[in-house]
This record gives sequence, C-alpha cells and structure tokens, in this order.
Amino acid sequence: MKQYDVIVLGSGPGGYVAAIKAGQNNLKVALIEKEAIGGVCLNWGCIPTKALLKSAKVYQQFLHAKDYGLVVDKANIGFDWKAITTRKNTIVKRLTGGVGMLLKKNNVDVYEGYGEVLSPTKVKVNEETLETKHLILSTGASPIVPPIPGLEDGYRNNFVLTSKEMLDIESVPEKLVIIGGGVIGIEFATIFNSFGSEVTIIEREKQVLLGVDDDARDLMMKTLKKNKVNVLTGATVTEIKKDGVVYTTNDGSKTVPASKVLLSVGMKANSKSFEKLNLQAKRGFVQVDDQMKTSQSNVYAIGDVNGKMLLAHVASHQGIVAVEDILGKQESINYEQIPSAIFSFPEIAQIGLTEAVAKERGLDINVSKFPLQANGKSLSAGDREGFIKMITTKPYNEIIGVHIVSENASDLISEALMTMKLEGTADEIAHAVHPHPTVSEIFHEAALGIIDKPIHI
Repeated sequence: MKQYDVIVLGSGPGGYVAAIKAGQNNLKVALIEKEAIGGVCLNWGCIPTKALLKSAKVYQQFLHAKDYGLVVDKANIGFDWKAITTRKNTIVKRLTGGVGMLLKKNNVDVYEGYGEVLSPTKVKVNEETLETKHLILSTGASPIVPPIPGLEDGYRNNFVLTSKEMLDIESVPEKLVIIGGGVIGIEFATIFNSFGSEVTIIEREKQVLLGVDDDARDLMMKTLKKNKVNVLTGATVTEIKKDGVVYTTNDGSKTVPASKVLLSVGMKANSKSFEKLNLQAKRGFVQVDDQMKTSQSNVYAIGDVNGKMLLAHVASHQGIVAVEDILGKQESINYEQIPSAIFSFPEIAQIGLTEAVAKERGLDINVSKFPLQANGKSLSAGDREGFIKMITTKPYNEIIGVHIVSENASDLISEALMTMKLEGTADEIAHAVHPHPTVSEIFHEAALGIIDKPIHI
C-alpha cells in the first residue's frame, strides 16, 4: 500500500494549489481526479466563459465601430461559433497542460480515476488503496436540479443544459431561457445576448444578483433592459415543455418560448465520495474551522464543498491555509476582505460590505460615489456607464466596502483589497498620487469624496 503525507481529492483551483503547495514543502503528495485536471473552473467555468466573453466583447465592438469614428460594413460582420469555441478549448488545454507540468515538477503523483474515501487515512482509486496522514477534500459542487415537471426529460433530450454543457453548445440558440438570475445566469445572458440570442432570465426572488450592492444591481438591470434581455423576477418555474418554460407570478401563469434552457439555480456539495466519513455538515456543505479542518482532525475540506464562498480564488487560498496547518503554521481568511467579480458588460466587482448591510449592522458610515462619465480614460474608451462606490466607517474613514461597475472592474478592485488588508483609510488613498489618465483615478476621486469633495464632479 502506497503511503503519502497528503492525499488531495479533486484537482480544481483548491485541490491542485494545495497539492503544489504541499509538494513545494517536500511532502509526499497524491492528487486524485476523476475527470480533468483543473476541475470545473479551468475546464467548464471561470476560464472558458471568459474566453467566450472576450469574443463577445470584440464582436460587439465591431458592431459599434461607428462610435469610435471607424467605418465598417456591418453587413459583412459575423461570427463563427465553431471557431470561437475552438479558441476557448485551446486556451483551456494550454492552462490545464501548464497545471499538469507544475504538478509533475513538484513531484505530485496524479491518479486519474474516482477516489472513494474508505476512512480518514485510506482512499481507494482504480482498485488500488492509498494511505495518508492527511486528507484534503476538494471535490467541488454541482448544479442543483430542482424537481420541476419536465426538467429531467428536457435534460436527457439536450433541451435543458447546465453551465457545463452550455459551454460546448454547437450553435447559438435563437431563444435562450435562463432559470436563475445569479452570477452564472448574468454572465451567460451577456455572452449569448451579444451573439444575438433572445434571452429571458427567470428569477424566483424579487431581484437578481442577491448580495450585490443595490446601486450596482440597478445599473445592471438598466443595461440588461437596454440590451433587450427580458428579466422576470418574483417568477417561479412550474414546468419545462418541449419548446418553452412555464412560470407563475402574481399575474398568473405564462409560457416563454425557448430553443435552449440554461439551469442555474444554485450549487450543492459533491460529497458522495467521502460519505463514509460522516463529517459534520450544514445545508449540505462540509463544516470546517478557520484552518479548513473538518470534524475529523486529519481531514480538511476546501473550495465549494465547504460552501464558505463559491469562488475559485477562495478555494485556492483555502488550499494554502490547509497545507500551512499541516506544516504546523496557522493562517485564516477574513471573508469580508474577499473580492468577487461578475464578468458582464460592464463588469461588476466588489469587496467588503454593501451599503445596505453596513446600515443593517448599525455602522456609522460615509458613502462616496464617483461616476465613470467624469473619468477621462473611461470617456476616451467609450466606457462611460458605471461608477465606483466607497464605504467607510467614522471617525477614521477606514474602508469597509468598495463596489465598482466598469470595464475591467475585476482588475481595479485589487487596490481596494490591498488597502483594506492593510487597514487603510480613504485619507491614504486620497493622498496617494494616481497616474493620469487611468480608470484607477476613480479611487482617488471616491476617496476625496469621503474626506471632502471630489475634484471632477
């Protein structure tokens, strides 16, 4: 029986990072993966969707070339969906291949197959049993499939798809109905709306993008409406037909026609492979402490399987935290200082508290909001829709939340991350000289709005 210091089950952004980190510290490591190195994020999530979004963005820029003083014959502008998906697959292959090389370089033994956890120290894969001192569970999560009449038949007939199948769709659907108005739903709506699909989003709650700052959500709703995406909120799907989706609201029951249906109503932990451990769980997700330890002291759970924050970068850092604990070091994560992004057009990025949550907590706050239309770089790029919103606490103006709606908001948010990590204040950002002309100047203006007044509005 092969002996290991660490066995990692699942090779997503949490699992492969944990395996590499452990290997870098001279631990004997095995990584077990039943599908593809890189997990959902690299193969069917974060990376492939961004590749499609880039193609969609470039296509839209060609269609609006006149806005930039360019003369383009719209009649000759089109897209090749097969070529777009081939480009996406090439990017994925390159990234996953790179991860494979890193694992090999750090002496990680990779096992391709389904790993069944027999005990806290034994895992069976391909009829072979491996033994370990420490076990890291990184098995991820899968889309929830609600008991809607007709849904299972629709899935079997390739009419209803999850995000995984949607990425390999053979053509752009004429009419796309998306069940669920979360991040995944909004991103796929952006992609297929850009390529000409008639998109309808059906959301059971009263609003889409729960957890997003109200101002950011309001602007996104205006953008979706402008782009003729039909958003139905407070609507419950009651049946999937062969060519449409039935939903009910306070106004009664209606049917919206569909060529394809994307199911995106939430995720559930993949826990079957380790059910023999009987780990403590809450709402189906494995419970962990600050160091990612489960109710079994030598077993750790990282990434989506623990349900803390279903984000790839969170999973990666949780993997590092788990390995650090194995090495006798102790680190933890402040989940209120984790940035997140929605890769819509424009992007939404946020970190910390929303204004609504800050008020619910009874905090004494200042709020400053600065529009992109007052930023020179944004105007010159034609990206005037958006803003930055900074939330600070009195009396020291410590930053507790930043929300950005902008092109490349996902890149801009890191200034807020580092300032908050260092317990920085709006005063410090206001007295930091930002380069001109850049979109990052909006941080300077928002900070000035906290301590006094912005210059350019």
